[in-house]
Amino acid sequence: MHHPFLQHNMSMFNSDEGNCSSGSTGGANPEKMYKGIRCRRWGKWVSEIRVPGSQERLWLGTYSTPEGAAVAHDVASYCLRGNTSLHKLNFPSMLPPTARADLSPKSIQKAASDAGMAVDAQFIASRGNTSNNEALNVSVDDYL
Repeated sequence: MHHPFLQHNMSMFNSDEGNCSSGSTGGANPEKMYKGIRCRRWGKWVSEIRVPGSQERLWLGTYSTPEGAAVAHDVASYCLRGNTSLHKLNFPSMLPPTARADLSPKSIQKAASDAGMAVDAQFIASRGNTSNNEALNVSVDDYL
């Protein structure tokens, strides 16, 4: 069964690539808007997550957009914590109905990174479009 991860309008996202300040987010700071992300001095967005019950952190990657980093964090959080994490996610309505608790930390890391990179790629590809209503078409099943 195909579970759409991101099949929403681009207008749902407020990315201003390479900008850590409010940019096009309507005055909101993306670091405060999205959980699990932070901005590097040079304008790239990064994400990492702590493995429950340990001090270990999983590095989820570096992204051009805050949304890419936020999606990576969501995928990892969902894989690590399952449905108990839904209220803490950035985009909970876009996750599949079942968690994959059987993934290793490395597999979770890869799935999260791939999903975040796919979101970044969609934003970069859509920058040249005049319409902001193009749907993101990324499935979490493609990365798990």
